[in-house]
Amino acid sequence: MTLEEKRAWIRLVVAVVAYGGYVIVVSGRAGGQPLAEAPYAAALLWSVGAAVVAAIVAEVAIGVVNPKASLVKDVRDREIGWLGDHVGQSFVVIGAVAAMLMAMAGWERFWIANVVYLCFALSSVLGNVTKVVVYRRSLPQW
Repeated sequence: MTLEEKRAWIRLVVAVVAYGGYVIVVSGRAGGQPLAEAPYAAALLWSVGAAVVAAIVAEVAIGVVNPKASLVKDVRDREIGWLGDHVGQSFVVIGAVAAMLMAMAGWERFWIANVVYLCFALSSVLGNVTKVVVYRRSLPQW
């Protein structure tokens, strides 16, 4: 397994765990009231911050465990990274358009923020799943 594939796995797991934890925390805070009234901002910020820190710590730990791993990216790594990033970016665009439409329609900030965060999480998951699948199989020939 290459270093870039390990990074894709780390980012995939971190994205799923961070977003899942966020959903559990916000759902628990809602209690019996409507979900849109639950306090979410602090949980969202902590979730994103914790995900960034967790990914960095995990990648550094992988580097410490295997210090002789090559940090050089070859053409295949670059192409896989490009493909995964482009596939994942589709959800960033979907989230931006959805948030814009929701804001124009006057939706509550809770829903707008959560759609944006969901789409960021889906972007990371989809992009990293693409990378892992392509590392396990091969690059598509267009």
